[in-house]
Amino acid sequence: MTTVNDIFQYIQSFAPVETAMDFDNCGLLIGDKSAPVTNVLLTLDITPDAVEEAQKLGCELIVSHHPVIFRPLKRLNAQSAPYLLAKHGIAAVCMHTNLDLSEEFGVNTCLAAAAGIKNLRRSQLGECLFVGELENELTSDEFARRVMTALDCNGLRYTPGKGSVRTAAVSSGSGGSEIFAAAEEGADALITGEIKHHEINAANELGVCVVDAGHFKSEDVVILPLLNKLSARFSEIKFTKSQTYCDKMKYLSR
Repeated sequence: MTTVNDIFQYIQSFAPVETAMDFDNCGLLIGDKSAPVTNVLLTLDITPDAVEEAQKLGCELIVSHHPVIFRPLKRLNAQSAPYLLAKHGIAAVCMHTNLDLSEEFGVNTCLAAAAGIKNLRRSQLGECLFVGELENELTSDEFARRVMTALDCNGLRYTPGKGSVRTAAVSSGSGGSEIFAAAEEGADALITGEIKHHEINAANELGVCVVDAGHFKSEDVVILPLLNKLSARFSEIKFTKSQTYCDKMKYLSR
């Protein structure tokens, strides 16, 4: 019999909760660690729709990236995800910055692999920055299009940088602040999911191509590889990627 704790401890083996950033809330956030598991839903975020999807699939556990409880709860709405998880008896294992920071397998290793970045290493200059190289030099346009295709983006935005990319950095989600460390690492480009205006200005001054793929797309890239990794370890369990959750962002073009 496989339990919630068996799955949690396996994820711990490559993304220990102890490595998460201080502000974070990771681990088994809802449910009984000794509860048996036969079906698991994987999703970037645990929304009410995702909980209902899990309940219809007969899942006893949801594994997510973003914590379903991040700040202390002062009230519990009956339509909220935490309430629905408890109501349906579904456990929640949430692996956030520990999965971002993992050098063995995590969000940034999957993001880099999708973009064709090799020889990946974690930077000592940035809190959550990984740097590697492309096999062949690409123009900034080609690199941005590669990322858009690899992440199945409906659209993205990017800056030209110096016009070509060979050394590339990744910092998934809200990693735009890593632009300064990326430049110091000698990166020609940074893939991220969110970047502020002043950081874009800095990227242009530093000559670094920034590819902003959106928070969801830059992190959802880990879910299917994580599903495959868990399926290989727990062949008796059915793992399903959520079909109900996405950020619902649409893009307009002129």
